[in-house]
Amino acid sequence: MKVILVVIPIISLIFAAVNGKMSELSSSIISKSGEAVELVISLCGIMCFWCGLMRVAERAGLTEKLARLLSPVVCALFRGVPKGSKAVGLITMNLAANILGLGNASTPLGIAAMRELSEIEHAQEHATDNMILLAVLNTASLQIIPATAAALRTANGAENPFDILPCVWIVSVYAAIVAVIAAKIMGRISRKRGEH
Repeated sequence: MKVILVVIPIISLIFAAVNGKMSELSSSIISKSGEAVELVISLCGIMCFWCGLMRVAERAGLTEKLARLLSPVVCALFRGVPKGSKAVGLITMNLAANILGLGNASTPLGIAAMRELSEIEHAQEHATDNMILLAVLNTASLQIIPATAAALRTANGAENPFDILPCVWIVSVYAAIVAVIAAKIMGRISRKRGEH
């Protein structure tokens, strides 16, 4: 990522110099930097509101209730993880926090779940199928309320920033299903080859 962040500006400078557009590049840098700061400031208020609302939901026990609902699904997906183990609890809490849009709360839960899976499955040098599946589910990040997308839409003048909800739900569920199926298939293939 560091390389990309260095290479892109260098390529832009080279092309601007070759095409004689250095003045346009410098004015663009100044104007777009100001727009970026404005966007960040406008997003701050919206994100604070949604994070606060989700924190209230978390304190009200909504995360725990959702985790209890997800527990049977987690036990079915994560084969070999003992029911009632700490790992199952952490995985369900992690997924519940992601679904509720509590990214800050889900990250430490995901790391703790990975550690538990590592201990249960005695994985020291490589990721197991269950660890990969957890990473896939975190990446798919199903969300009931996509607060960041709504905040960006609001900052860009959308009249109804949440009119995308049905599409977001359909696409994220579809993406999660495809990702889980792909992870399971790849796990089977690697087991057949005797690789990890």
